[in-house]
Amino acid sequence: MRRHKSTSSSNMKKYIKSPEQKESNKYTENNPKENEIYNLNDDDFKTAIIKILTELRENSDRQLNEFRSYVTKEFDTIKKNQTEILEMKNTIEEIKKNLDALNSRADNMEERISNLEDGNIELLQAEEEREARLKRNEETLRELSDTIRRCNVRIIGIPEGEEKEKGAENLFKEIMAENFPNLVREMDLQVTEANRSPNFINARRPTPRHIVVKLAKVNDKEKILRTARLKKLTYKGTPIRLSADFSAETLQARREWNDIFKNLKDKNLQPRILYPAKISFKYYGEIKTFPDKQKLREFIATKPPLQEILRKTLIPEKSKKGKGLQNQEQRR
Repeated sequence: MRRHKSTSSSNMKKYIKSPEQKESNKYTENNPKENEIYNLNDDDFKTAIIKILTELRENSDRQLNEFRSYVTKEFDTIKKNQTEILEMKNTIEEIKKNLDALNSRADNMEERISNLEDGNIELLQAEEEREARLKRNEETLRELSDTIRRCNVRIIGIPEGEEKEKGAENLFKEIMAENFPNLVREMDLQVTEANRSPNFINARRPTPRHIVVKLAKVNDKEKILRTARLKKLTYKGTPIRLSADFSAETLQARREWNDIFKNLKDKNLQPRILYPAKISFKYYGEIKTFPDKQKLREFIATKPPLQEILRKTLIPEKSKKGKGLQNQEQRR
């Protein structure tokens, strides 16, 4: 009995002191009376052992339950994370699909924009071609109109009604005899037709209508106009003028040379307005002819003396527009 007690006590000491039973050690340390277990009889010893084993089992069950609860929570967390990861993966896939769809739409939009740009370019080209054709047609029409008027002479300043008794043709011959007697004797003057222009009377117009005389020869018209530039003309003592007959467009184009003509004339460059609306002048002994202002601008670009003469009258169109906009802003 003592041997059993000694062996049991030895095993108990080992068990109590073993690392696996820390809770029991703590419990024993906190309860000093348990150290007296060695002095118990067999029944009390068995009871104490059963109690200790029961407590160990309860502690083990409690720790196992805690561990199981911990593992369950961790598993739930992992499962939840996996669900979130799966949702994120699905979201990423959906975003990727949306991006692919957006890229596809962007490509389609770029293609449509490119097609629209190509269409706009074609429309612009067609519009430019149409404007060019229209400009050519207008130029052709103007040239045709000027060609028809090439032999015409305009008489300006004859009072209305003077031609009713003797007719416009005889009135012209009377003017020629009064102002150019020598020229009339030298040339065989032939008048094709003569009439007032326009055909109707405008009550709001303060000046009399012009008389347009159509001659048979262009040379006769040129001689008459050259001679008319050298003297003052009259009809029954009333001042009159003779001029070439041009279309409204050509007449406006000729008028646009007026300021430039005056500046060149002031510098003795011998300017002339040529048919139908060209300007010519003498520069360093050579006759220079220009059909429009742009050609003249290009010529004077390397001629500082001419630039100084024409700097106020030959302002580029862009500069004029810019100044016009500045003036509008200042007025505002």
